Amino acid sequence: MAEWLYEAGIGECRAALVEDGRIIQARIERDGEGPRVEAVVTARLVEAGKNALVRLDLPGEPLATLASVPPGTSIGARLTVEIVRMALRERGRDKPARARITDVPLADGADLRARVAASGLPVAELAPTGPDRLEDAGWSELIDHVRTGHWPFGGGALWVDTTPAMTLIDIDGEGDALDLAKAGAAAAIDVIRCCDIGGSIGIDFPSLPGRAERLSIDALVDELLPPPFERTAVNGFGFLQIIRRRERPSLIEQVRFDPVATDAALLLRQAERAVGAGPLQLVTRPAVADHVAAYPDWIALLQKRTGRPVEIIRDAQAKGPGHAQ
Repeated sequence: MAEWLYEAGIGECRAALVEDGRIIQARIERDGEGPRVEAVVTARLVEAGKNALVRLDLPGEPLATLASVPPGTSIGARLTVEIVRMALRERGRDKPARARITDVPLADGADLRARVAASGLPVAELAPTGPDRLEDAGWSELIDHVRTGHWPFGGGALWVDTTPAMTLIDIDGEGDALDLAKAGAAAAIDVIRCCDIGGSIGIDFPSLPGRAERLSIDALVDELLPPPFERTAVNGFGFLQIIRRRERPSLIEQVRFDPVATDAALLLRQAERAVGAGPLQLVTRPAVADHVAAYPDWIALLQKRTGRPVEIIRDAQAKGPGHAQ
């Protein structure tokens, strides 16, 4: 039976839905990502018109866009808004959160722990001591796939890249085109579900000139991808487009577009599980060291959980997250 593994890490909470020993869905929630979906906050209108903007009454006063503002609402007006889509980080630009005016009571929005519990499936709370069930299920391997955009499957591999326009999935391999397309479709749907990819998604299949073959791929996508979504048919060039609801950043956006935060989270996770006595040394490249040092509450929590004083050592030669010892 599928089970959620949930880990309240330092600076990042993680959840993985594991079935038959492998991760089929993965989610992370980081400190500083901004208000969650369904959060209700007060705000101040800073731009009116078609592209209205508000500043949220939260630390840093982040911006959010409003779909509409009542006529006559003046700049500086106080509003209560509900977040309908979180802020997104994209290549070359960031998108502010999207909100709508509401009159419901203020709320924080469901956190990751609450969302996985709402699935109705069992949730196992993980601690930094004992067996590392998340790693045993393939957490580090999954993050590596997300980083590189390379996802092997039987008979081929996917190359996944996210652009401001859409997430593109290219199916690469040899052999019979229809067999490769079917295997690639199943692998692509697995990645979409695992990484919670929303918005516009394009899948580039091997060229399938026969209409019956293309229809079989359409049917397979409909069978494997849970609704709601919209899609085109596979065209003569082997391209299919899917549109899914997009409320939060995908795992791909979180990992690839904020590599420093990704490495900091991996380093802190490693540090929580480090064995030994005396000072706990976090050896990492300067950008990651600076990121961790900017959150003294993370360091205090790490010292509390490990019972060891923490030292951050900057090493320009360190690769990836570095190491904790």
